[in-house]
Amino acid sequence: MTDWSTYERRINDAKGPADLDAIDQELFGRKNGTLTTALKELGSLPEAERRTKAQELNEWKKKLTGAIDIRRKELASPSDDTLKKSDTIDSTLELPGKCRGHLHPIPEFIRQVEEVFGRMGFDVAYGPEIESEENNFNKLNIPETHPARDTQDTFWIKGVQNTVLRTHTSPVQIRYMQERKPPFRMICPGKTYRKDADATHSPMFHQFEGLMIGKDVSLANLKAVLITAMRELIGRDVDFRFRTGFFPFVEPGLELDMLWKGDLKESREGKWLEMGGCGMVHPNVLKNVGIDPAQWQGFAFGFGIERPLMIKHRIPDLRSFYEGDPRFLRQF
Repeated sequence: MTDWSTYERRINDAKGPADLDAIDQELFGRKNGTLTTALKELGSLPEAERRTKAQELNEWKKKLTGAIDIRRKELASPSDDTLKKSDTIDSTLELPGKCRGHLHPIPEFIRQVEEVFGRMGFDVAYGPEIESEENNFNKLNIPETHPARDTQDTFWIKGVQNTVLRTHTSPVQIRYMQERKPPFRMICPGKTYRKDADATHSPMFHQFEGLMIGKDVSLANLKAVLITAMRELIGRDVDFRFRTGFFPFVEPGLELDMLWKGDLKESREGKWLEMGGCGMVHPNVLKNVGIDPAQWQGFAFGFGIERPLMIKHRIPDLRSFYEGDPRFLRQF
């Protein structure tokens, strides 16, 4: 008579999967398995004895099968001794840092612009990128003969009369002034479009423009605001120069340059880079939006986003911002 408990002890003492496979085959092999053979021989026993014996064998089959499954799981998990030897932790090692994403430098700089000017009391306004000729040119005192209206300079919307991709964010200033009464101060960041493409120009680029209207606003206020803001945004002591320039929507008009300096080896190094235009808002522009120039005056300015970033991070080519090269973007 077979002692099935012996198999139970052997299963519990098995040292590895191979031992369990051998016991499994010995018990449940289709031809010569001990328990398989015992179940086949039940048919030759008297009925009363067969029932008792069948119940006993089925119980042992269930018990031994379960024991084999449990032992397999135990053997699959490393023992405490194994963990002590192979899974030790060196507490002196530095853990790898988590790889985190971040904003592209352009929208990040726009946020900084909004924050810096916001502390100086400037509101932030936005407007559509597809604009009417009226807002983009006419109300800004830009005459019909101005070269900016030429098709080689401006993207005109095909099939929609007198509509353009805005060439500056100044139309947002027009919309803002038409909806509010002075005094006020605002900036309007966003995308603009012009047919330019080289190391310092792009057909699509970003601008932030500003406007301040009041009773006694002067060029001194303009210079103070711009120098304070740009030095904080660039993050270091930047050299500025203002020079006269013509823009139809301001009178007098100025251009602001920053000195390109650092450790770049480009030919631009040590030279002045134009940041944008500024000046006192032309009286005709105020009249076009229903503001009396005899009572109110103010200044306006417009700057690219990419050029200050080029100086801040010493980037020689504006096009690097749009190439999507991870090696370039990871620097920020």
